[in-house]
Amino acid sequence: MTELRHGDDDAEPSDPSPAGPLYVPVRPGPSGCAARLFRTPLGDRTAVGFTSASRLTATLGAGQAWIRLAEPALRALTAPLGVTTVTVDPRLTAPAPGRAGTTTPEPAPAPAVRIG
Repeated sequence: MTELRHGDDDAEPSDPSPAGPLYVPVRPGPSGCAARLFRTPLGDRTAVGFTSASRLTATLGAGQAWIRLAEPALRALTAPLGVTTVTVDPRLTAPAPGRAGTTTPEPAPAPAVRIG
């Protein structure tokens, strides 16, 4: 039996592999753009990236700003915030909770919820 060495094409399924360049949703911040963070169905914070601009637009809408980041860069950006999960291509999202006295947007089923 041949022993696998570092760099072989057959990575273990449990090894996180880079997803490549992602379209990452952003929001305006005091120093430029900030990556938007979301929540998983269990309430954990997660960074989100999409493999195409059309997937991002289909999920978050045409008005959503984005930047291109490699998956390792997105992880490095969010790690200091305690966010260790990156969700790639979530299909559905729910709107952020409305504030008192405002109208609530139509809800949608969600594997990720916007928090920023």
